[in-house]
Amino acid sequence: MRSFLILAFAAVAAAQPWKTATELPGVNFAGLDEAKKKTVLEVLRDTDCTCGCQMTVAQCRVEDPACGQSKALAEMAVPAAREGKSAAGIRKVLEDSEFARRARMRNRVLWDPVDIPVAGAPGKGPAKARVTLVEFSDFQCPYCAIAVGHLNTILAAFPNDVRLVYKQFPLDSHSNAKLAAAASLAAHRQGKFWPLHDRMYANFRAINRDRILAWAREIGLDEKRFVADMDNPATAAAVNNEIGQGWKAGVEGTPTVFVNGKKYQGSLEPAAFRKIIENELAGREQ
Repeated sequence: MRSFLILAFAAVAAAQPWKTATELPGVNFAGLDEAKKKTVLEVLRDTDCTCGCQMTVAQCRVEDPACGQSKALAEMAVPAAREGKSAAGIRKVLEDSEFARRARMRNRVLWDPVDIPVAGAPGKGPAKARVTLVEFSDFQCPYCAIAVGHLNTILAAFPNDVRLVYKQFPLDSHSNAKLAAAASLAAHRQGKFWPLHDRMYANFRAINRDRILAWAREIGLDEKRFVADMDNPATAAAVNNEIGQGWKAGVEGTPTVFVNGKKYQGSLEPAAFRKIIENELAGREQ
């Protein structure tokens, strides 16, 4: 019986190498003595990864080494140990991380508010609206195209209380999304962001440079100025800056909408989203 239990334990350990591994993929333990390294490994073996995989950090490192969050958490734990923090102190560092903060909000409809710069960005609705919606979007995203109608319905339902601000978040998977983003900012410089916005979303599957130029002519843009602005490296930098703002705020895909700075995780269909707006106007917890 004893031999059987020993063999069974050995089989379980072999099936879960992260429980006994003294090295983890992508984790540099340099500068730690054996005691500190052991402390870090113990913490990583019993701390949940924040990516939502339902594994511990150590397990995620071993079984999913491409996970950026488990790598980042491990990279926080090692220097904390170098500084002489105890296991409890290292756990506190991980618990206080931005990754953990976002994980705690994962199942909430609205996250805690964050600051998103909106000065100079395209917007519509009253400047002093009680609710400001900030939308991070991609002109080639089919879900973003659907969201256009939903958000217009909300603006029409709350004409005095809701303002919509548009932010660029072109995805790498869409070949002309950054071009479209730059084009929209070039149109914005001539006061015609929304007409080009509407043209591109109505034809999101057909976006390319030639069609963008044709739409620019149709809405009456100064074409020479438009092309110069669209191709200006400063415009590309502005698009990348907004992408960075999105990552910092917690955007992971498009469309993502923030309600008075609070990331919204739910349906944008007017029947559902209207209740969120009404609760926000009434100051009710959500």
